[in-house]
Amino acid sequence: MDNLSIVGIRIDKRTDSATKVQEILTQNADIILNRFGMHDPTEINTGLITLNLRSEKNRINNMMSQLSELNGVRVNHMEI
Repeated sequence: MDNLSIVGIRIDKRTDSATKVQEILTQNADIILNRFGMHDPTEINTGLITLNLRSEKNRINNMMSQLSELNGVRVNHMEI
């Protein structure tokens, strides 16, 4: 069964990790319903991405695991 989820991604080393984060999100584009990304103008190297997802738990967990392995990337998840 597909689950609706919200995932928050904080990137503390944006210039180092943004490309890799984007690659992972592109690989999982078919489960992303909505994406909102921003960076704080006073925090040049920090970014925040919020995703709304629909997929099986194992697919969501796999994507979050890949993101969490990146240096300077933190991931939080809320299942709806």
